[in-house]
This record gives sequence, C-alpha cells and structure tokens, in this order.
Amino acid sequence: MDLDKLREKIDEIDDKLLELYNERMEVVHAVGELKNKSMSPIYRPEREYSILTRLKNNNKGKLTPEAIDALFLELFAVARNLELPERVAYLGPKASFTHQAAEMKFGATSSYLPINSISGVFREVHNGVAKFGVVPIENSSNGIVSETIKCLDEYDLKIIAEVIVDVHHVLATRLDNITDIKKIYSKDIAFGQCYNFLKDLSLDNVEQIPVESTAKAASISAQSIDGAAICSELAAKLYNLPILFKNIEDNSNNRTRFFIISNFENMPSGNDKSSILVHLPNTAGSLFKFLDDFEKSKINLTKIKSHIVEGESLFFIEFDGHESDERVQNIFKKYKDSIKYLGSYIKERDDI
Repeated sequence: MDLDKLREKIDEIDDKLLELYNERMEVVHAVGELKNKSMSPIYRPEREYSILTRLKNNNKGKLTPEAIDALFLELFAVARNLELPERVAYLGPKASFTHQAAEMKFGATSSYLPINSISGVFREVHNGVAKFGVVPIENSSNGIVSETIKCLDEYDLKIIAEVIVDVHHVLATRLDNITDIKKIYSKDIAFGQCYNFLKDLSLDNVEQIPVESTAKAASISAQSIDGAAICSELAAKLYNLPILFKNIEDNSNNRTRFFIISNFENMPSGNDKSSILVHLPNTAGSLFKFLDDFEKSKINLTKIKSHIVEGESLFFIEFDGHESDERVQNIFKKYKDSIKYLGSYIKERDDI
C-alpha cells in the first residue's frame, strides 16, 4: 500500500474516532445529568482507575500502558469539562512541578488556578473557589512537607488521589558559555539537589539566588543577561530559555508525591491506601499501643511520621486499605477522639 493510501486509511480511522468520541460524550452527558440530580461528584478516581485497568488488561495492540493512561486521562478530562467545568487550584506558578502533577490527573484542558502558598490552595478549595487542589506532601530527598500536614489538620477536606512525579532539573540560560554565568536562580532546595553538578562544573562559587519556585527562576533568567536557572524542562520551554544540561540532579530517583484534595470521599477501588492524622496523649507507650492494634488487625502500615504543629505532637500515618473496611472501622471507633481521617484513595505506588 502506497503512502497516499495509508494516509486515506488514517483519515477514515480518525473520522470513526471522532464519531465514537462524540457518542461517548452523549453517554457521559446522560450520566452527568443523573449525577447532578444526586449531587454526586463528576470526578470519580476509582471509576477512572477501573476503566484504565480494564483497558490495559484487554489491550492487544501497540499502545503501552503509559500511552493508554495519556490518551484516556485526557479524554476523561475533556468529558468532565464539557459537563461541568471545575477549577483546579495548585501550588504555583505555572510550569511548577505541582502544575505538572495537576495536568497528569486533570489533563491540559482543565481550568487551572495557580496559588502562591499551600495554605492558599486549601483555602480556595474550602471556600468553593476551586473544586480540587493539588499540593506537595513529600519529596524522596527532602521528606514530608510540614505546611501540607498543618493544613490537613486545619481544614475539613479529603485526599482523593495521589500523584507521583519524577523530579528532573535542567540548567537553562541564554548564555552560550557557562563561564559567563554570574547568577543562578532556583528554589532553595533545588540548589541542594544539584550540588554535585554545580561543583563538577565549577558553578558552586557562582552567586545562588533563591526564589519561590523553579518556574520563577526560569522567568527571571529569560530576562537576564548574565543569569541561569535550575528549573524543570517544562519551565524552560515555557519561557523559551535554552537548555544547556538536562537531568542535573544528584539523585536520579528523586520523586515528589502530591495530594489531590476536595470535599468528597472515594468509594473503594480494591487498591486503596488511607491517610490519617493521630493526636495521642503524651504518655509512655501510647504510640506503641495504637500501632499494635493495626498489627493485631493485620492492617499493613506504610508510613509513620511524627510532627510538631503549633507545639502539639501528632503523627501522620498511612496504611493499605479503605476507610470503609471493617477492620479499619474498628480501629477508628476505638480511637475516635484521636484520629482525623484524611481520605482513602487509589495507591499509585508503595512509596517514594
């Protein structure tokens, strides 16, 4: 078959796809009307997970699991926004890693609202300005984000999903020669994450200027005559900043986990984890007794982190399972005055 015939075949397939997409949207519209009557949320992570799992199991073609995710997550986002456009607030600015995490779940067509603080994201979701919020919870190199823990304790919102992003940094600048770089802009922790690279290229003595985000660093460097940025590839492309070096982070396995927060709870998916905050009395053995109940109930604990919030000690704990599981409910009832349930959601990975 010659090239023109192959292109005609592609056109025929595209026409069929368009027809099927529109047919799907009509069915989604009917579902949306039923959900509106019942006040049920449009976004159901456990339903999307079920669809993606089924498609991957049935796949017999050239599409990879990652390609199926990319195609259908965007389709889900288009369908949601046709039915009920819902704003997504995230820790900004645009092109930050949090923005990247948001687009991984909600697609490029969603309505996004960048906010300059984690508390601001929680506030806007709580006030109904945004339906969803995306905030960082932990980094594999720098640990738990305390401000997120504080806001989870303060606000009555639920975690409905997690997103894990591989964090890769680039060195971007308009300068052709690195010896001409006089200033490097980046978020403070990014300098530490790229320490060996800076030292190896004799850039460790160049003035390091911390800014609120790597995206902001790219924006400033794009206007600078002697500056460079340590930023994401996405931020460099957004500000048309040439990239000199890629993947300059010391730890190639550097990852950040993000939470998606909203005002509803998920139904069980069969592959869930749950997060709680626990306020325990400052007495000998109180934590041991609490954790021992999980052991006796055969509930797998995946994370235990202690924090001090406004002078009070509390524990951020995660475990496999859904809040509605009988064994989990028994523990919740026993410690009803100590536990704040944060949400049950689909487990993306065991941990970062």
